[in-house]
Amino acid sequence: MASLQIAQGVFRLSDTRTLHLPELAIHAGDSWAFVGANGSGKSALARALAGELVQLEGQRQHDFPRIARLSFEQLQKLLSDEWQRNNTDLLSADEDDTGRTTADIIQEEVKDPARAAALATQFGIAQLLARRFKYLSTGETRKTLLCQALMAQPDLLILDEPFDGLDVQSRGQLALLLGELSQQGITLVLVLNRFDEIPAFVQQVGVLADCHLTTTGPREAVMAQALVAQLAHSERLSGMALPETEEPRRGPALPPDEPRIILRHGVVSYNDRPILNGLDWQVNPGEHWQIVGPNGAGKSTLLSLITGDHPQGYSNDLTLFGRRRGSGETIRDIKKHIGYVSSSLHLDYRVSASLRTVILSGFFDSIGIYQAASDRQRQLTDHWLALLGLADAADAPFHSLSWGQQRLALIARALVKHPALLILDEPLQGLDPLNRQLVRRWIDVLIGEGETQLLFVSHHAEDAPACITHRLSFVPEGDLYRYVTQAL
Repeated sequence: MASLQIAQGVFRLSDTRTLHLPELAIHAGDSWAFVGANGSGKSALARALAGELVQLEGQRQHDFPRIARLSFEQLQKLLSDEWQRNNTDLLSADEDDTGRTTADIIQEEVKDPARAAALATQFGIAQLLARRFKYLSTGETRKTLLCQALMAQPDLLILDEPFDGLDVQSRGQLALLLGELSQQGITLVLVLNRFDEIPAFVQQVGVLADCHLTTTGPREAVMAQALVAQLAHSERLSGMALPETEEPRRGPALPPDEPRIILRHGVVSYNDRPILNGLDWQVNPGEHWQIVGPNGAGKSTLLSLITGDHPQGYSNDLTLFGRRRGSGETIRDIKKHIGYVSSSLHLDYRVSASLRTVILSGFFDSIGIYQAASDRQRQLTDHWLALLGLADAADAPFHSLSWGQQRLALIARALVKHPALLILDEPLQGLDPLNRQLVRRWIDVLIGEGETQLLFVSHHAEDAPACITHRLSFVPEGDLYRYVTQAL
């Protein structure tokens, strides 16, 4: 029986990025779907399976005589090339259009009119064989390339995002056709963006995150895993509204055109050693910032100035939400506009509490609950639990959850009051690739639904959620740091 096996495989993507495939075995007759978000390494996986990536470590062995890979990028290039023909001198004197027919495309590598006609009939495009390829619809071009790949009778067929750009009906038709190919014994690998695109015939599933193959196994077993179930759940949230804030009628209390943060020549020192040294920084409405720099650069110190937790905050020229620090505001006045998540907060949450209590405590900016919660607060907390896909775990001890689920709960805790400013200090620290992807997705979903602005601290620029608009970098310069701001 033919198979493709990879053990501890590391494949080169660029000078700084690699794809990691720890263990993978694809056997003849298998049907696989690999799922992951944008940037997770799905297309790279397809190329690695096809033998198109440079292998840096590990083993890749296979005895499939014929491997074929199809991708959306290949289709786009083929269409572009066909349209480009009109911009050349290929047109004869009596010709006003050019381009290959569907039959020409199907037989580009293997000339066999009878087989081409049979495949076109099977895929329902026989009536299109004489039509120019560039005039076909998206679904028709997808079926044409599939026929082209099948002309060579591949033993392993790798399809990268076969459902992209197709409407519901076309996706259903293509899924049925792929199921027929699977029944005929062709080994199929589908690379997909979404869990809900996995056709019913698929037997095995793999999950990618951050260019790591994190999970593989039988479909039912993989989908039953809590983290994968949450990631699949998060896909259905793009059009959903967040639960309301506690008092929605009050609306935002901040002027829409006033800077949220103004720090002029910020300085913080310990024992005459400067931690922050002359930082000028302004955060305007609608901006989402990532803050990057080495350990000890002062990133967390900067955040503690903003949250009101640092004693030297009152000796700095700092204006927050339109009020200059030290003008008579209370800590409560500061924190009511802020939601905060950090590794230190995560570690400080040692009190014995349920998941529901942790989220509910966000209304009080406390660790644990020390006053009566209103019915409205409890109702909104239940809405957040449902949004997280963790309603069934509402009464479970917080520390019985996975690390990633705890981080999601802390993010929800920070957002229950719809803060004007969400501060996430190293929210991905210590998480495995799947959990990192899950947390990043939640940040983008939650930030994208409301009026909240984000300050995101990370050691890695690539960890930034998609909503980030600006970056503040702490750049070493001798024994100190200089500060570089940029719009992205």
